[in-house]
Amino acid sequence: MNYHKYELKTAPETTDILVAFLSDSPFDTFEETADGLNAFAPATASMEDIEAQLLDLQSQFDFTWEKELILGQNWNKLWESNFQAVIVGNFCAVRADFHDTIPGVQWELVINPKMAFGTGHHETTWQCIAAIEHLPLAGKKVLDYGCGTGILAILASKQGAAEVEAVDIESESYRNTVENCVSNNVYNVTTRLGTLAEVEGRDFDGILANINRPIILESLPTLSSLLKPNGWLLISGILLTDEDIVTEAAQAAGFSKKEMKRRGNWLCGVFEKEG
Repeated sequence: MNYHKYELKTAPETTDILVAFLSDSPFDTFEETADGLNAFAPATASMEDIEAQLLDLQSQFDFTWEKELILGQNWNKLWESNFQAVIVGNFCAVRADFHDTIPGVQWELVINPKMAFGTGHHETTWQCIAAIEHLPLAGKKVLDYGCGTGILAILASKQGAAEVEAVDIESESYRNTVENCVSNNVYNVTTRLGTLAEVEGRDFDGILANINRPIILESLPTLSSLLKPNGWLLISGILLTDEDIVTEAAQAAGFSKKEMKRRGNWLCGVFEKEG
């Protein structure tokens, strides 16, 4: 698949805000740079709509942008040149298959992202990885909603989850999750292409949702219906300024907030479905 890369140059404090706005659009991969942000959208997406959104955001925030076509066969070369291994304490390391083995961690995951989001580099994924160390996963049935590369589903399996369902609306994410599960010798993850309708009627002990504020807000009632009483929900992709609105929406959907942590401008929270 071919992609358009939009190179956005802006101040560091604006980068996360732009990601929050653009994640609810055809962009499906983001890469932070020294000068701002690279945002990738499938070449089949409407450039007219994308660029209209960028022009609207430019009226609110100070940034410039340039566009480049990235042919599908050049993607691996692009991310290999930028992909650095990620280490989350002594709990987990995330590397690509061309990196050397990383000793001294409980779990070492091999993630080759292709065009799917989720390598551990962004604060949202990093926080979810750190949170998984302390979640009650042993023997549990878990949903990874918006699975991206499958990194959280794979780690949940390593931590003892008995069964994991991973769902994503993007075909690249679906294929990438399947491939990464095999690379990590994980065989109890069922990957599905589509929306939450693909897991309708199931009941889970826990749900992982590292997406973005609009999708989380829209999905909270359905996520609640998919959880057993006293089940837990881990959510990320929330800016500091979004905490109140997300907390209120979660409470309206039958959740109570148990924990909220910060890394950079991003939050990661654990909620419990009221019994």
